Amino acid sequence: MLNISPKNSVENKVDNRKYSSLRVFLDEAKHHRSRKKLYLIALAILFSALFLPWTQNVMSKGFVTSLQPDKRPQTLQSVIGGRIEEWHLQEGQFVRKGDTLLFISETKNEYFDPRLLERTDAQIKAKQSSSENYSQKAASLATQVDALKENKRLKLQQAVNKIEIFRLKVVADSMDFIAAKTDEIFAMAQMQRMDTLFNDGLYSRTDLEKRRQKLQETSSKRISAESKLLATRNELINSKVELNSINADYDTKIAKAESERFSTLSAMYGTDAEVSKMENQYSNYAIRTSNYYITAPQDGYITQAIKTGIGETVKEGEDILTIMPADYDLAIEMYVRPLNYPLMHVGEEVRLQFDGWPAIFFSGWPGVSVGTFGGRIVAIDNFTSANGLYRILVSPDPEQESWPEGVRVGAGVKTFALLNDVPIWYEIWRQINGFPADFYIPENSKDQSKDKSSNEKKK
Repeated sequence: MLNISPKNSVENKVDNRKYSSLRVFLDEAKHHRSRKKLYLIALAILFSALFLPWTQNVMSKGFVTSLQPDKRPQTLQSVIGGRIEEWHLQEGQFVRKGDTLLFISETKNEYFDPRLLERTDAQIKAKQSSSENYSQKAASLATQVDALKENKRLKLQQAVNKIEIFRLKVVADSMDFIAAKTDEIFAMAQMQRMDTLFNDGLYSRTDLEKRRQKLQETSSKRISAESKLLATRNELINSKVELNSINADYDTKIAKAESERFSTLSAMYGTDAEVSKMENQYSNYAIRTSNYYITAPQDGYITQAIKTGIGETVKEGEDILTIMPADYDLAIEMYVRPLNYPLMHVGEEVRLQFDGWPAIFFSGWPGVSVGTFGGRIVAIDNFTSANGLYRILVSPDPEQESWPEGVRVGAGVKTFALLNDVPIWYEIWRQINGFPADFYIPENSKDQSKDKSSNEKKK
């Protein structure tokens, strides 16, 4: 009889403990029920855990750098080409700003002269003296031009006065000529009357001869006055010609003097241009000479000498050594894919795991992570880098513990940019489907956008 019916059960009639097979079966049934309960509890716990919050994050790799470009490791180059003559440093040495690092000599033949600056300075002084002589000559010519203009003015005034004198003299001679002509007319009329009266026998021949003589005298006076008038008019014309001659003569002399003055000024300006060019050349020589000594641009440590030895030549702009600034502010340079770029915001929190510092990081629960350090995003590039990723700069978070003192520029670091909080089941579903993390705008970004929109409305 099988023990499968509750009405016909043999459980009370047969001692199951006496039979080992029944005993094993009964124990296994009890354990099965216990495991079933445990499975149900575990499934309930797992199902409840699916609704726990999970912090989405973007993981990437980066390295330690500095926020300030002048505090990052740099290479020193030679401004001029030369030959290494002497080193004043060793690798790892701390140097101060302005300390001499090495000395190079000249390799171009146009700068070989050891008295190059002295000779160039002498040439400049000679040109300056020549310019001063030109200046003095121009001043003398200017004085000569002024004197010629003054003489011209006086000579013209003298000629004008002379013309005025001859003009008045012409007027006077014209009046004398008119008077003599009038006397001649009167004498001729009296002669004709006297001749008529002589014919009538009223006057003697002697009286007639006297009248004829008188007529000849008046005619002679008229001719003399006319001759004098013509001579005076000729003198007036000569005076006017002399006036024009004076004007033309002095204009020629003044033009010649001014032309010579302008030529002198042109030569002076040309010499001044040569002086300026030579002074510029002298400054270039002096600066080039100072570049023979390569000095430290800032306080720092010499990390590596790229050029070595004595007698080795360096080209213009070629790297010679590298230096690490002594004072710098640490930052992290991380790179994210373009897919995650829209999720990055300035001010967002980033968890950091430095190479060499042990850490346990739970990506979904950063609060229970151990050995990680906090940071904040301070800058996001608007264009991709050469590797096709977007560069993001992270600085230490002042509200959290400071970064390790042993961290140096160039050290590697793993970064976890913390994003939005979502349920675990949603994160699992997102990962299975390959969807990106949820896009969201932080509260501080919303406040900034509201402030911007209100300011634009006010404007």
